[in-house]
Amino acid sequence: MLMIASIVVGYLAGSLSAGIIVARIMGLGDPREGGSGNPGTTNLLRLGGKKAAIITLLADALKGVLPVLAAQALGLNSLTLALVGLAAFLGHLYPVFFGFRGGKGIATGFGVMLAWSLPAGIAALLTWAFIAAVFRLSSLAALVSFSIAPVYLWGLSAAPTLALASAVMAGLAAWRHRGNIQRLKAGTEPKIGG
Repeated sequence: MLMIASIVVGYLAGSLSAGIIVARIMGLGDPREGGSGNPGTTNLLRLGGKKAAIITLLADALKGVLPVLAAQALGLNSLTLALVGLAAFLGHLYPVFFGFRGGKGIATGFGVMLAWSLPAGIAALLTWAFIAAVFRLSSLAALVSFSIAPVYLWGLSAAPTLALASAVMAGLAAWRHRGNIQRLKAGTEPKIGG
């Protein structure tokens, strides 16, 4: 029963779309209707500036971190931790509170990974930072870092279930980035700061 409750809480936490909430509080309208149409950090930066983006980034990451840490504090097993993290990630992608129209899950996914394994999460974040610095493409950095995250989790964590859950997140992130992937192939994806 505790396992199911933790998974439900993870999903509900993930469903609190920070970008939409921040945009409403700051009078920016619905970020799903402006800019890129994504209620994530990058679009909030476009629509509301650095303050809106930073709040969104931190809140979206925390909703990935906190449910997993709560499940850990309850002494739940690695399978449950994997499912709680996936539930938080899915909540961000398909939020029950916002008509199941959510974001791409990158900040929330990084939050989940950091809670699963701090060294693996940091390695994934450093990969994102390196790719972003070299290519100046946020979407490419997200896709590469999420794709390699299962390897980091496998190598730095004793629980193969976490690596498998991370691979599922990578697949879902790629699906949510399919438009970005097309633009990357065409060479039309906007660059960071461009």
